[in-house]
Amino acid sequence: MIVGVTGGIASGKSTVARAFAAHGIPWVDADDVAREVVEPGEPALNDIAERFGPPVLLADGSLNRRALREIVFADEAERRWLEGVTHPRIRQRILAHLARLQAEGAPYVLLVSPLLFESGQSELADRCLVIDVPESLQIERTAARDDVDEAQARAIVAAQMPRSERLARADDVLDNSGGEAALAAQIAELDRRYRQMATT
Repeated sequence: MIVGVTGGIASGKSTVARAFAAHGIPWVDADDVAREVVEPGEPALNDIAERFGPPVLLADGSLNRRALREIVFADEAERRWLEGVTHPRIRQRILAHLARLQAEGAPYVLLVSPLLFESGQSELADRCLVIDVPESLQIERTAARDDVDEAQARAIVAAQMPRSERLARADDVLDNSGGEAALAAQIAELDRRYRQMATT
């Protein structure tokens, strides 16, 4: 069984994945895979460099994420172009990683993806778990974590799928606005349910 895990920026997807890992559940992180497909030597990075030129490359030839982010968040058409280049490659590699984990015999596996619904990756999952936090908390955490100002943090949140739509598409919702104990209790319960589902 594959459980898709998503949530808006700074909702705590990595924290949740690590908490499931403590229960012996492996995961594939779509963000990690997204980084893999734009590493030096990868066809996607060559395409990006060709389109946007030297400003999107660092001195060592790797991707200048900040420069690229500023371009694509300011221009919807460029963001769509970038998704067209990267999403199919990301999907292909995610499938390979998931197949490997399933072959290793885990009771179920997680696919952690910020764009689970937007990219169509939800089709790969048997269930979709949405990690939910209030928008104000997302903005606060994003500004602190990514060293961006509040206006940029708001723009990033606004560019994502609306919270209400994410929640409407969820099979399960995990509230990550409380403390560690509240999160641990919810994860223990979800793990119990998912193990049960995976065997029936």
